[in-house]
Amino acid sequence: MKSLIVEIFNKLLGLKESNLKSLPLINNVFIVRQHNQFGDLLASSALFVAIKEKYPNCKLTVLVSPQNYYAVTKNKYIDKLFVFDKKQIFNPIYFNQLMNILNQKYDLAIVPSTVSLSFTSSLLGRLSNSKIRIGASELNGVKNKYSYFFDVKVPLDWRIYPDQHVADFGLDIVRKFGITTTKFAPVISFDKDDQTIAEGFIKSISSGVIYKNIVGLHVGAGKPKNRWSLDNYITVIKYLIEKYNALVYCTGSSSDKAEIDYIKDNLNYKIGYFIDKKIPELAAVIALSDLFITNDTGVMHVAGSTNTPQISIFGPTNPYNWAPVGKNKFFCKNQSELINDVSVEEVLILCKKILENKI
Repeated sequence: MKSLIVEIFNKLLGLKESNLKSLPLINNVFIVRQHNQFGDLLASSALFVAIKEKYPNCKLTVLVSPQNYYAVTKNKYIDKLFVFDKKQIFNPIYFNQLMNILNQKYDLAIVPSTVSLSFTSSLLGRLSNSKIRIGASELNGVKNKYSYFFDVKVPLDWRIYPDQHVADFGLDIVRKFGITTTKFAPVISFDKDDQTIAEGFIKSISSGVIYKNIVGLHVGAGKPKNRWSLDNYITVIKYLIEKYNALVYCTGSSSDKAEIDYIKDNLNYKIGYFIDKKIPELAAVIALSDLFITNDTGVMHVAGSTNTPQISIFGPTNPYNWAPVGKNKFFCKNQSELINDVSVEEVLILCKKILENKI
């Protein structure tokens, strides 16, 4: 049945492949990123930067999902953000809003793919009122069954450069047209209100005491295999407080409740908890810190958008693909796939290097 549906859409909406060598004048760009996870979208925001560097006066519209939109809230490179919610598709008001977005006159529609291919994203790209539609012809050697929705088809393959950073890989979809950048760091913009909230939080947990360092930690992760031992984190927190007179706080959300509760129950020091905050507010509080330590998870990329020195702890994921980039961005990774094979000593050595040298 699925194959039949794919074939029907091919007959109805399939496009003839174009051998386009260069792009015409681009004033209006549409990007579909509704099938990406929060961290994937945030880590790949270099694509937005590249488009604006190439076409500084163009209008950029990005379609996202209820699960990832907060990754690009207040992103200064995006002119219009629309949340595609499948559950609302039969709501007449919402459907009209969606059609209004799709019916804008776009010069270029792009459906990037980094770790997966999506029928829905490809279809939305095809339904957009765009002169040119670019998407993947294949991903890592697997043919994109929905590539008929695009007139420009680009093969994408991590295997060519296995250690290529996701931000760089995300540019492969448009690199042939000279759309690229060297700015790989995630982009999160925060305003005065966000900064006021961040400063108020730091003031509230310091209780008037002057601390030499401010250190944040994110001890949770959506994937259990990406969670470093909570006992390890407790050891690190104690070291930071006793050795470096650090004001320490943990970030997280309601999904990290079990981990946060464990820290509270087993740590004999009072620290702060910045929980269930908006992404720009989170970026603002991290930006006030001297060090941020995190598991391999979405918040890692939030910290990566700031200039704050950072230690990211990795398990099975390749850090060369996903770790934040920058001179003060460090990661710990053991040769094994087990995150708890990263020792406390390794992390403490980096803490010492960062806090004593103020990198």
